[in-house]
Amino acid sequence: MQISEEIESYRDRKWRREDALRIETAAAVEAMVEDIGVCLGMTDVRKRLPSVYIAVCGRRDAHMPRNVQKDPEASTTWVLKDEVIARGRVYYGKIYKGHSMFLAKRMIPVFNTLWGCSKKGESGILSKNALAVLKVLRKEFELATSDLRDAAGLTRPDLTKALDELQKRMKVVPAEVVYAPKFTYIWTLSEVRFPKEMSKKMTREAAVKELARMYLNLCGMTLVGELAGKFGLSRKEAGKANHELVDEGFAERVEKGVYRLARLK
Repeated sequence: MQISEEIESYRDRKWRREDALRIETAAAVEAMVEDIGVCLGMTDVRKRLPSVYIAVCGRRDAHMPRNVQKDPEASTTWVLKDEVIARGRVYYGKIYKGHSMFLAKRMIPVFNTLWGCSKKGESGILSKNALAVLKVLRKEFELATSDLRDAAGLTRPDLTKALDELQKRMKVVPAEVVYAPKFTYIWTLSEVRFPKEMSKKMTREAAVKELARMYLNLCGMTLVGELAGKFGLSRKEAGKANHELVDEGFAERVEKGVYRLARLK
């Protein structure tokens, strides 16, 4: 099904794909994330999701160049990403499919329900190296990458893999990016950075429904299998969530598997 120009224009506004809405400050990044719920970082139009890079470019056809180091828009995006991380007002980490993404605080319990794991379940889900890193951070609360590697007794590749695993399970987040005397991330626990949001409990069904709500508000329209495909849900649970949004008047069913934001009538 072809996306109409009306929906594309809606996404232009929501995703800041217009020159007049281009993002230039960390506060503007945070405002966009709070508005739409979730936003990628250094990705372009090919992901078909909003990103800070697209918003910095302020156009629909934003494509990441081969040499990002010399691209002013990519450089601006990188600087803004670092500033937003340090401010700690929205969540940042590699969660689903390893994509670095920003989450509004209201979406933290949703993503934690769907992709996180409880403290009781850590030993049965996390790898030995991930558990070692987690143990160190629960003692120290925050550490630079090299110090964390030494304290956990891991090699650089093993630490990288463990941190990716812990980010996916929403256990750790970068708290700051430091460039002098050398480049490094400062790592901390998600539960320390966002204690209220990380402690909130939801059922999976409720979390899927709120994810569906966020995605429909983000895109204006969802196509067949799109919600399930983007976030690794079953089509059955994604469909059920969208049906519930129709029942409450938030969405309208256009045709089988296709839903539209009701207020866009």
